[in-house]
Order: sequence, then C-alpha cells, then structure tokens
Amino acid sequence: MPSFKYTGRNVSGSQVNGKVEAVSATAAAEQLFRQNITPISIAQAKESGGSAANLDVSELLGLSRVTLDEMIIFCRQMYALMRSGVPILRAINGMSESSNSAPLKKALADIGKQLEGGYALSSALNQHPKIFNSLFVSLIHVGENTGQLDESFNKLTVYLEREQATRKRIKTALRYPSMVVIALSAALVILNIFVIPTFANMFSKLGAELPLATRFLIASSNFFINFWPYMLMAVVLVFIAVKQSLKTKQGRYQWDKRKVKIPIIGNIIERSILARFSHSFGIVLTAGVPMTSGLNLVADAVDNSYMKDKIVAMRMAIESGESLLRSAIASTLFTPLVLQMIAVGEETGRVDDLLKEVGDYYEREVDYDLSTLTARIEPLLLIVVAIMVLILALGIFTPMWDMASAMQGK
Repeated sequence: MPSFKYTGRNVSGSQVNGKVEAVSATAAAEQLFRQNITPISIAQAKESGGSAANLDVSELLGLSRVTLDEMIIFCRQMYALMRSGVPILRAINGMSESSNSAPLKKALADIGKQLEGGYALSSALNQHPKIFNSLFVSLIHVGENTGQLDESFNKLTVYLEREQATRKRIKTALRYPSMVVIALSAALVILNIFVIPTFANMFSKLGAELPLATRFLIASSNFFINFWPYMLMAVVLVFIAVKQSLKTKQGRYQWDKRKVKIPIIGNIIERSILARFSHSFGIVLTAGVPMTSGLNLVADAVDNSYMKDKIVAMRMAIESGESLLRSAIASTLFTPLVLQMIAVGEETGRVDDLLKEVGDYYEREVDYDLSTLTARIEPLLLIVVAIMVLILALGIFTPMWDMASAMQGK
C-alpha cells in the first residue's frame, strides 16, 4: 500500500506533519479527516532506496536481519502490553530497551521517535520493510482503525508461529538426505584423490589390458587430480552466477516456477506455499481487509513470484466481476476438495473461516508428505550408493582377480 506525506492542521490549529498509508491521495485525505486533521498538502512518499551513507558493515554482510524467533517474541510481548492497556509509545520504547536483537532494537528506537512526531504505528513500521513486511503493516493498520491492535498482534503471533513450525519440519525432514549426499560427495573426492591412484600405480606395473571399470576409475581419478583447481573455480563461478540470477526478476521467477515441479519435494513446497496463502488470506479477511486488497497483501506474503502471479490474476478476475470460486478454479492452484470448501465459504459468508480450514488441510498434507519424505528418498540414495560400490568393486577387484589367476596359472 503506498504512503503519502501530508501537512495539515489539527483541532487546536497547530501544524502537523506525517505519513499515512492509503490506496490513493483521496483516501489519505479521508483518513486524515477522520483523525480530525485538516490536510493542507498531500503528496505520495518516494520509496527510499537506501543510500551508501546509511549502510553499515552488518548490512553489507547480510547480518542485519531479524530472525523469525525474534519477531514472534516481539509480537507476543506487544500483544501482552496492548492487552494490558499500555500506551503504544511506552510499549515500543520499552521493547526497544529490552530487545536483544541489535537490528530490531535500532528499528524500534526509530519507530518510537516517529510515534513521538505524530506518525501512526503502521506508518512508522512501514519505514522498515526489511523487518516488517506489507502483510504485517496492513494488519497493524487495520488494528489501529478498528481499535483492536492487541488482536492484530495476536493474529501475527499465530501466523509467525505456524510459519516457524513449518520451516522446522522441512529442515528436519531434509537433514538425513542432506547428510547422506554430503558423505557421498566426500567419499567420492577421497577415493579419487587418495585411494584410486594407489591401485593405479600397482595396476600399471602389470602391463596387461585393464577392464573398462578400472579404466573409468583411473580416468576419473586423473581428472580430479589434474583439474581440481578448475573444478573448484567452476563450482564457485556457478554458485555466484546462480546467486546473481536469483536477484533478477526473471531469474527468481524461473526458479520459483521450477522448484514447485521438482520430483518428490516439489509438491511439498507447493502445498506449504498454499498453506501460507490460505492462512494469511484468512487472517486479513478476518481483520476486515477487502478481498482484493487482501489478495495483494498475501501475494507478497507467499514469497514465490510464480505463485504471486497466479494470486494477482485471481485478484484481477475478482475486480472484473468474477467470484472467488471462479477465480480460484482459473488459477489451477487448488484441488477439487479445496474448491468445494471455498464454494461453501462463499455461500455461507464464512470465507475467512473456510480459508483457515483450507490452510489446516494443506498443513496436514505437508506433515504427511514430510513424514514419508525420508522413506521415499532412501531407495534413491541406496541405488546411488550401490552403483558407486559396484563400479569401485569391479574396477579394483577384477584386475586383482586377473592377477591371482595369472599367478596360479604359472
């Protein structure tokens, strides 16, 4: 949602300045009138790109991020403070002093100063998009306007805790396959650099023709030994190229599109994204955000540009007069079971509740897929290990058997 800088007069006639978030300058003016401020001038605020003077070493190194755990603690404590009736400014200043996260502490100190200057909390939070995303700011904005700021922080706490639980489950499921792949890679390097050359020297003294498997192992070992600097350089260059590509819009889109189609884990990623979409969409609708504005917010919250395009297409279809069900069918994102739930939600006027049910359904699917992920990957890993052992056994033991047979023949 865009921000607008304004200059106006309050009820006492004093001049006030600040920022508000609104879909247009007219909406911003209406919002100011509701706050008993008569606007003198309203202009859209420019997005700050961040100058070099404002960057510090931690930002350059990517260390200035606030973790999910820290955000959950912040939302929990703000919910408790708002619930207890503590004023917003005092709560923010108190959180700034007690926070153990340097980036969050710095951001909260700046937010406190903006609140003292007359800014709304949502406008102050919007000045720190790296910490507080558009979904976070929008829910706080709704809470301010409805007088239910404590409930907004409560909903954010639940949302972030669910996000954290999903990430932990995915990391746990991928830990074993990752360790096996790392061990196989290390074994491959050690065999090619240290083990196979020893046998190659022994076999070279035979002067006999070596089997195909043995020649393959020796050629592989020679390639590793002679070209390892170039291989290492190629790996580094590929890593840098991929990282730079993901920073571009097109590169990120292509990766986001392909990763949901990766065999075995693609479905898990897609369902996890859809669970996040359903829960966040249900939260913003419950908070009173219009459906089209809510879709804009959750499009950013899914953190996948491919899925974001489909959600934006749903929003455009709804704006053109289509129902949520028809736009969901056209997006091809949802299963027939989920579409039936959305249809019932529209008929009964309980779309937000049904979306939460959809999110829970996808989470249960993700839980099941993650619980069986290791069982599905294990056969593939065993096949790879078996092929490596077979080639190694044939390459090393076949010439040794030939040597033993020759010696017995003599």
